[in-house]
Amino acid sequence: MDANPAAAFSAFAADGKAPFQPLNPEDVRAYLHKAVDFISDYYTNIESMPVLPNVKPGYLQNELGASPPTYSAPFDVSMKELRTSVVPGMTHWASPNFFAFFPSTNSAAAIAGDLIASAMNTVGFTWQASPAATEMEVLALDWLAQLLRLPTTFMNRTSSGRGTGGGVILGTTSEAMLVTLVAARDAALRRSGSVGVSGLPRLTVYAADQTHSTFFKACRLAGFDPANIRSIPTGPETDYGLDPAKLLQVMQADVDAGLVPTYICATVGTTSSNAVDPVGAVADVASMFNAWVHVDAAYAGSACICPEFRHHLDGVERVDSISMSPHKWLLTCLDCTCLYVRDAHRLSDSLETNPEYLKNDATDSGEVTDLKDMQVGVGRRFRGLKLWMVMRTYGTAKLQEHIRSDVAMAKMFEDFVRADDRFEIVVPRNFALVCFRIKANGGMTEEDADEANRVLMDNLNKTGKAYLAHTVVGDRFVLRFAVGSSLQEERHVRSAWELIKKTTSEIMA
Repeated sequence: MDANPAAAFSAFAADGKAPFQPLNPEDVRAYLHKAVDFISDYYTNIESMPVLPNVKPGYLQNELGASPPTYSAPFDVSMKELRTSVVPGMTHWASPNFFAFFPSTNSAAAIAGDLIASAMNTVGFTWQASPAATEMEVLALDWLAQLLRLPTTFMNRTSSGRGTGGGVILGTTSEAMLVTLVAARDAALRRSGSVGVSGLPRLTVYAADQTHSTFFKACRLAGFDPANIRSIPTGPETDYGLDPAKLLQVMQADVDAGLVPTYICATVGTTSSNAVDPVGAVADVASMFNAWVHVDAAYAGSACICPEFRHHLDGVERVDSISMSPHKWLLTCLDCTCLYVRDAHRLSDSLETNPEYLKNDATDSGEVTDLKDMQVGVGRRFRGLKLWMVMRTYGTAKLQEHIRSDVAMAKMFEDFVRADDRFEIVVPRNFALVCFRIKANGGMTEEDADEANRVLMDNLNKTGKAYLAHTVVGDRFVLRFAVGSSLQEERHVRSAWELIKKTTSEIMA
């Protein structure tokens, strides 16, 4: 170690070079002006870009180099390489011609909020570490809870004071599932009289076979035996939603076998086909076994700010937790998943950490929420700012208008499909997703139709003018048309349908 580091630094600086200042205010201003110009130009021109890129694995290393640079370069060099190398390799989720998966919505207010939060770079693990960050997250979550008309039992604060429930903004639904699974696991172990985790092999969890695959991953991470993860079959008789009668039958069989029903995941808007599990009926079954009920409303939860869709959450007052992701459909950029729990202590009791270096008077008072105790990690981003900015800037009326416009465009597309006898709607449309396919006509078998739909999707996506994804429903290959990109207008849906019709005619000629 240098005996005199100050002298060494002085000698280093004596060569006449200016000291390194990564947050020089003028650089911040200049760099961000250029970045904002890039973003504005990107949105202006994105419609003309191919939605899917035509690049090979490893292409970026070949263009930008395999090793980091030793010496600095002007910021303009990075911006040039961004334009010439990175953008051509992007799948443009913000494109109005993007109809795959579920939308990843955004807005000027959200981008601004995320930019400011990144600049402040606060690490609000405790209330005291950044009071405004925690207060903002609590406020934004309670505002959203009111838009969703959630019971006050899920709110951090009510008109009468601090509530028993609460919320936290996480990165993804996977995290929401994981932390609630851990809380449910610990509650079931206590309830069953387990010594430590010795009773873990007896705990069982349940979900419909349409539930997102991340649920099954989260179960394994939480320590549940894969043999005790029940995937309950669904079918067209329930529009692929969870059948409460089947759920009851499976749970009772587990109890009879000496197992302990622990957790049920109900979904409002499944990824595959937008199926909706009956929340109230699932909660009624769960109550017979004292099992935790979590509602995954990652995508469709946003629609429930509109009164005409709120019935999909009927019965939510009887569940233990619910999560929804404004980064999917509520104009708030990634990442932003809002988790609400009816009893915040059940979550924090399983996730709390209290090392000496984080102890403080505010936490000890019991009057504040330390959000570190409602998540896996300790450090956290200032996510509440962008969500608050979206609600504060646009207001409830415009957010509802945004949802209703997307649903109307999806209904228009559904009508197009129904009017063309070459196609069929596979499941009833919920929200803004249409599941359709070329149907088996004439001498075409179902297997032939599956192959025709694969070819149709591949050929559509190769054009760069639209991007669709697929799923399998009832053993049939199905195309998913998800409306909702923030830049989408009716003309883009019409153009996509014309392309679908033209491409179908070509492959069936």
